Amino acid sequence: MSDVLANALGHLLVAATLAGMVRLPAGSYEPLYRRAGEGRVAVAAFALDIEPATNADYLAFVRANPQWRRGAVKPLFAERGYLATWRDALAPGDAYALRRPVTDVSWFAAKAYCAWRGKRLPTVDEWEYAAAASETRRDAAREPDFVRRLLSLYARRSAHALPVGGAARNAYGVRDLHELAWEWTLDFNGILVSDDSRDGGSGVAASDHALFCASAAVGATDPTNYPAFMRYAVRAGLTGRSTLRTLGVRCAV
Repeated sequence: MSDVLANALGHLLVAATLAGMVRLPAGSYEPLYRRAGEGRVAVAAFALDIEPATNADYLAFVRANPQWRRGAVKPLFAERGYLATWRDALAPGDAYALRRPVTDVSWFAAKAYCAWRGKRLPTVDEWEYAAAASETRRDAAREPDFVRRLLSLYARRSAHALPVGGAARNAYGVRDLHELAWEWTLDFNGILVSDDSRDGGSGVAASDHALFCASAAVGATDPTNYPAFMRYAVRAGLTGRSTLRTLGVRCAV
């Protein structure tokens, strides 16, 4: 294969990977808890899926990867609730269900799904950076109206999410970050979780005590940021095997 053809194919693969994504510029955000001596957290430029993965997206994944079908996944990599809302291993439901965000997937499964798409899970810092944006401002985390709206959305969160794409895009061009489901991150419990099945993917780090005390305001950079407390509390209760009907996946590059 000539270098010209190889380069052309490379560009096509990159373009295919980035389809349906937006590029977020480098910047910084205020974390709920700072590590000693740190201020705002710097975030390098990255790309993020505009919408979360749907049941239809995940159906394509399990068709191509039988080991991730319901009933075939090893217990070490997912709880019994894995894809529990699907009618069958290859049947998420009707056309309406296909457009809903996929949920009941473990961290291991979400990570494998993103890898299959040539992507990865976003880090907590990347996800929080993107999620701090309202429709008009890139950093609305301290705007009372934005905070109240997020609290209302989280309070209404249910196991029967609406189809994706119904919300307006935020200032970066991403949507449905808050409206439908919680979303997996690469380092959901404060460290980069390994694929080592010997710890069940829990990857608990003793130094990350603050993450597991996310419901407490002590030490928080903004004690009024209740939506951030809720997100961290959800992450604190997860292991790599966890499956929740309100927990989905969105990929990054």
